Amino acid sequence: MRTWFWTLLLTTLAVGCAVKLQELGGNVLVFVGHTRIQVSLVFVVLAILLSFVLLYVCLRLLVWLTEIPLRIRDWHLRRLARRDHELLELGWTELLEGRYAKAEKDLTKVVGRSRNVSQQVLAALSAARAAHAMSEFDRRDKLLEQAEAKAANDVPLRDAVAAAAADLLLDQGFAQQALDRLAPLQAKGARHLHTMRLLLRAYRQLNQHDQVFALARTLNRRSALSDVEATQLIELSAAARIRESMDNGKWREVWKDLSIAEKALPEIALAAAVAFESIGELDEASKVLEQSLAVTFDSRILAAYARAEPSQTARRLLKAEAWLASKPHDAELLMTLGMLCLAGQIWGQAEHYLQRSLKQRENSRVHALLGSLYDRLGRKEEAASQWRRATNVASSLPAILEDSVLPAADTRDDPDFLKGEVWDELHDFDSMHSERRDVELTPGSSASVTPTSPVTEVRASRYDADDEFFDSAPVAGLGLPATVTAINRTTKPNIENPPDKPN
Repeated sequence: MRTWFWTLLLTTLAVGCAVKLQELGGNVLVFVGHTRIQVSLVFVVLAILLSFVLLYVCLRLLVWLTEIPLRIRDWHLRRLARRDHELLELGWTELLEGRYAKAEKDLTKVVGRSRNVSQQVLAALSAARAAHAMSEFDRRDKLLEQAEAKAANDVPLRDAVAAAAADLLLDQGFAQQALDRLAPLQAKGARHLHTMRLLLRAYRQLNQHDQVFALARTLNRRSALSDVEATQLIELSAAARIRESMDNGKWREVWKDLSIAEKALPEIALAAAVAFESIGELDEASKVLEQSLAVTFDSRILAAYARAEPSQTARRLLKAEAWLASKPHDAELLMTLGMLCLAGQIWGQAEHYLQRSLKQRENSRVHALLGSLYDRLGRKEEAASQWRRATNVASSLPAILEDSVLPAADTRDDPDFLKGEVWDELHDFDSMHSERRDVELTPGSSASVTPTSPVTEVRASRYDADDEFFDSAPVAGLGLPATVTAINRTTKPNIENPPDKPN
């Protein structure tokens, strides 16, 4: 638009001047030595303008010729910058794709040859992240040091280096070192969401519950943390703060700082109930648990509610029976009522509620409570039965086969067992003895003489000398599950044939 405006303006001026000069119609007389030249005024004006244009073009051409080296240098720098930028983009792409070794190689090239400080710092940080992903922590630390040295005079880059280094250290589990990196950002009062998230991670690893509680609230208020995650962090950190401050009595300040919704969270309610019970305010403890149960029917709160002091038993029984009207099939609530009846020594109702709970769900604890109840009432057999059932529910016992034995020991590799020639003599002697025992004794003979041999004596002496022979024999397939062989009671063992000769 500006070009059109100036073109129109100059054209208008030129036409106006031409018309004006034509109206004047004057001449210009020029003396050059003894020569006199007379020309029109229009020609003189046009000559002056043409001379000005020619002079301007010549000067611009001269400047353009003298700036050729500078333009070549700028072109070379732009070419290098474009190449480094493309290599930096390639490294980032490889980093996102998970090709960490290639990414580190390309990004390290950018750090070494780029003349742009920002590119060097960004490439060093990206290469450090790639080295961290490969657990090359020494190379990562060197790259972080390079990035920190190059960003020394640039505040935004220096903050970026601190945040990136803290993130990598937190991944490695070095929370205190990460906090040291983030200390300058905290000192400047930085409220960036990413920095606050890093601080939250560091404080969580260090179990600094006060800071976790404050940061979780702030991030959730700024929609930087989901409601589910924020609620979980607030619940755990606030409960830990109450437990830690019970010794110095400052837990009341923590409790008052919580909102109504936060006080109803299960972990916070449990911690507060314990705190109130520790100072003897049992009614407040019951009220805290009841407010939490009104929001969510949590089994942990019910278990704590069932552990009532004698003075609170009646109150809690009334409350639990009122809840039972809306939840008649809740196994946890029925067990809670049974425990409260046991605490109040209402035996019949306790048995009734515990039996109803078992109908809804098998529970080893309910069986154990019934066993204790029957034992108190003198019903020993029923108590033992309930305790056995509690054990069976709590643990899965292996099935044991009846009339089964382990396989015989493999004695072929035992060094003390009879081998070689001794085994041959023993086999021959047993065969001879088998033939002789068929001969009938003559009348009048007092006894049958059992033949003996050196092998028999050797065998007897070995058995007498080593009573633990079978304990030392190697078992076949040691270390593997043994095959269980059932005994056939209808078949007699074969004692006539001797065992085969070992290999």
